[in-house]
Amino acid sequence: MTAPFKTTIDQGVAEIVIERPPVNALDDAGWHALADEITRVGRDADARVIVLRAEGRGFCAGVDIKELDRHPEKIVSVNAGNYRSFEAVHRNPLPVIVAVHGFVLGGGIGLAGAADIVVAAEDASFGVPEVDRGAMGGGAHLQRLFPLQKVRMMYFTGEPIGAAEAYRLGAVEKVVPRAELREAALAIARKIAAKSGAMIQLAKESLNGVEDGNLENKYRWEQGFTLQAYMNKDSAETRRAFVEKRDASFDEQPGARK
Repeated sequence: MTAPFKTTIDQGVAEIVIERPPVNALDDAGWHALADEITRVGRDADARVIVLRAEGRGFCAGVDIKELDRHPEKIVSVNAGNYRSFEAVHRNPLPVIVAVHGFVLGGGIGLAGAADIVVAAEDASFGVPEVDRGAMGGGAHLQRLFPLQKVRMMYFTGEPIGAAEAYRLGAVEKVVPRAELREAALAIARKIAAKSGAMIQLAKESLNGVEDGNLENKYRWEQGFTLQAYMNKDSAETRRAFVEKRDASFDEQPGARK
């Protein structure tokens, strides 16, 4: 299997680039491979900071819904791959800068929300369409980016917000033209790489320790609801509708309770 990313290290800056056309939605194996790679790079003596970005139409569309439609039994492993990837970013001993463009959805939100610094292209948009895909997850990481009520609006409606609004809300460090995104992220990375590696690693561990709550525990709580969602017939209908490019059809009337 060809890895859905490529990695280079130059003068202390490790660059991991996601490449899985057409929308950088990773399958089960891809999420686990990404988690392994981020962890490996974090232990590489030549690396002092990590830049995570992508090529193609957008940063990351999350999980491969078509794979889950064919193999819903893989949800447990996909959940684990998501968890491991986000944890590999958040708990990495090195600072992780995520550079996003185009769509940042689902698992893309997890990667960005777990990061230390986010840089966005002008065309970037952040969204969590989980409810419309019959799943849960992403709220914990979304709350590292946006205020609580904004998170709920995005989660309940599935409506994304653009880079300018994300910047206004303090989620991203800067917004730049798409052509300048890579260099903007690398410029920040070089500033960090020039400092004492030992001090930067201590700083990251210290900052993680003073965060409000445990990000991984919060996300694990959400994943329990993803499994519960997958036991509901509406979940299968949302995935089938997505694959067939049609609107989902639900039997119950608005306001009905199970």
